[in-house]
Amino acid sequence: MSYFRIACVGMLAVASAQLNAQTDPGPRPGTAGAGSFYPTLSAAEQAFFTNARSVFMEIDSVSGKMPGEEGTGLGPTFNGNSCAMCHAQPAVGGSSPGMKSPQNPIPNPQVALATLHGATNTVPSFITADGPVREARFVAVSGQTSAALDGGVHGLYTIKGRTDAPGCTLAQPDFAQQLAIKNVIFRIPTPTFGLGLVENTPDAVLQANLAASASDKARLGIGGKLNMSGNDGTVTRFGWKAQNKSLLVFSGEAYNVEQGVSNEVFMNERSTVPGCVFNSSPEDYSNPNGTSSDVIAFANFMRLSAPPAAVVTPTASQNNGKALFSSIGCALCHSPSLTTGQSQYTGMSNVTYHPYSDFAVHHMGSNLADGIPQGAAGPDEFRTAPLWGLGQRLFFLHDGRTPDLVKAIQAHSSQPFDCVISQDFLRFTSGGELFQPSSQGFTCGSEANQVINQFNALSTLQKQDLLNFLRSL
Repeated sequence: MSYFRIACVGMLAVASAQLNAQTDPGPRPGTAGAGSFYPTLSAAEQAFFTNARSVFMEIDSVSGKMPGEEGTGLGPTFNGNSCAMCHAQPAVGGSSPGMKSPQNPIPNPQVALATLHGATNTVPSFITADGPVREARFVAVSGQTSAALDGGVHGLYTIKGRTDAPGCTLAQPDFAQQLAIKNVIFRIPTPTFGLGLVENTPDAVLQANLAASASDKARLGIGGKLNMSGNDGTVTRFGWKAQNKSLLVFSGEAYNVEQGVSNEVFMNERSTVPGCVFNSSPEDYSNPNGTSSDVIAFANFMRLSAPPAAVVTPTASQNNGKALFSSIGCALCHSPSLTTGQSQYTGMSNVTYHPYSDFAVHHMGSNLADGIPQGAAGPDEFRTAPLWGLGQRLFFLHDGRTPDLVKAIQAHSSQPFDCVISQDFLRFTSGGELFQPSSQGFTCGSEANQVINQFNALSTLQKQDLLNFLRSL
């Protein structure tokens, strides 16, 4: 069996004149339009949510014995010590916190985390006080362009030197070296508000939505596909590349990868070097006394949360921007409405909600390509980012490269001759029969190119209206 994949990527320079013609209004001030439970839940379901939220906010230490840090299992490598540390803007469950938040301005907590409790970590250059919370992945195993792909998360920090990890000598990855050979890509936290509605949307609804407006999509060069589970053939929909099937899988992976906590979904500890393992596995588990594990609570917090609220009374500019959003083609991927199926929770059945996403993955071209295949999503494919709640976000795109909405929009385009070529070939015998399945893919440029061209053709006032609409969500 052999596997062959080539990714050809380049860079796009966007003229500064295009970027200065209009202004991002910035994160919307006022109270957080998110963070509470779904409004129709029963009293018992509301209490269930509130308890799950408290678990989502717990802080982890190595063995759960540090004052105020009763969660168990941090490390040996980690990016954070609490779900709420990363998912914080504009409220618990949101996206990366930051110093320019109108609701809760704080510096990036990953900076102070580096040396908490005596840890001896060095803060990587891409983690700054005024920047986003980030995780780091290496594209290739050795950093050479012809090497096997890596794609995995490499924890920013280790527990080396912490007072609750005596004897651990695990060193940090050499991020400076990997940055020098351009082998590092970043991801920032995705908001978790309203995800129970997304989880409960039938596959058939997502498939029909993707197939809708086929002629308009073809005219603009828009394709897209749903990422699928290799186990049961159903749609996966969570994560930057829609790689996770359910909120429980999403929670289990994040707990294991971001905080280093082994759990009932991801049982195996990462980086189990001698002297750095202090707990039995899994570190997070359901107790015989009936207490559920943390990962179940995390999933329930997200499952029962209300979607983020948009501006109640839009201005004339915002209403005009909403019309332009559809007319230039943004809504062909950022679907304004979807409908859930039957739910076991009060009032969450057959609900029409407004995520502004089709939850499909699309080729976004070389300007955004991160070189990381996940499931059926290739090196330049990403899930359409849901736009609900965008009005109160601080950082944009998968890597948090900009706080400016105009730059984020322009980054959706790429040079049309920047191509991704993929070839898969298998050869094996089964039941006495020789099988040789193969496939090829050839895609050039971003599927958003023509939509961005139409955005650029708008007048300055029209562009401003569209930006004002996006900040109203």
